[in-house]
Amino acid sequence: MESLVRWLSQVRPGAAEVLPSPNIWYYQQAYEVENRAQDVDGEIWRVLREEADWTGRDVLDLGCGDGYHLPFFARDARSVLGVEPHPPLARDAGRRVRELGNVQVRKGRAQRLPAGDASVDVVHARTAYFFGPGCEPGLREAERVLRPGGSILIVDLDVTSEPYGGWMRADLPHYDPPAVERFFAAQGFGCRRVATRWRFADLAAAESVLKIEFSAKVASRAIGDVRRMNPGTGEVTVPVGYRVHCRDKPTGLVLPGHSAASPDAPGSSSTSPRIE
Repeated sequence: MESLVRWLSQVRPGAAEVLPSPNIWYYQQAYEVENRAQDVDGEIWRVLREEADWTGRDVLDLGCGDGYHLPFFARDARSVLGVEPHPPLARDAGRRVRELGNVQVRKGRAQRLPAGDASVDVVHARTAYFFGPGCEPGLREAERVLRPGGSILIVDLDVTSEPYGGWMRADLPHYDPPAVERFFAAQGFGCRRVATRWRFADLAAAESVLKIEFSAKVASRAIGDVRRMNPGTGEVTVPVGYRVHCRDKPTGLVLPGHSAASPDAPGSSSTSPRIE
């Protein structure tokens, strides 16, 4: 199987606007197992809320997949807009949130977000699109849709963290984590490392996820490592590190017509995201 990290090596300036995700696009059921296993202690959510609390605010979840994270945002947010480029996933995300009155799902891509200027307070992207150099068009779009004082929150895997990062490095030897961090720092982002645990019901569930995330050779190595870390037949846990990149949009004087114009300016929205 083509791994996610192998796919990331294709993300370059001038590449296609939408590259197929090698896991959730083709193995949605296994990816649901992965979503349920991730961050069982809620450390990522804790850091995200510390960086930009979305209570009573408007959130855009970019690359929302089949909508797994949308209900969590919806508990406290005023409104949530999920944006997903793959039609089957956008459809399933809509089904997941159909009973939540403050959530919408729209098909769209990072480079052309289906939201108005200065219409949201938080843009969240988790292991989607923003992988370093080449994602500048999406960063510009995120800046456009954010209100002054809003935040973009990017969650990606920490390739320097063991053991998961070691498996990623084996699959993608040319990936340069310090270069990616320098890129985000140059774009004005702060970076917080987050240690998490993935927890699976059993080894079979862990294996199903590792097989969609890595090439066959590296998946076999990872499965062997996980077996050694989790002797027995009960629950399986795996340490996985993440990075949370955060950038706030400045407030203050802006030029008329600029994407950072006040939400009270003509053509902008001060309530829920405007769908175009």
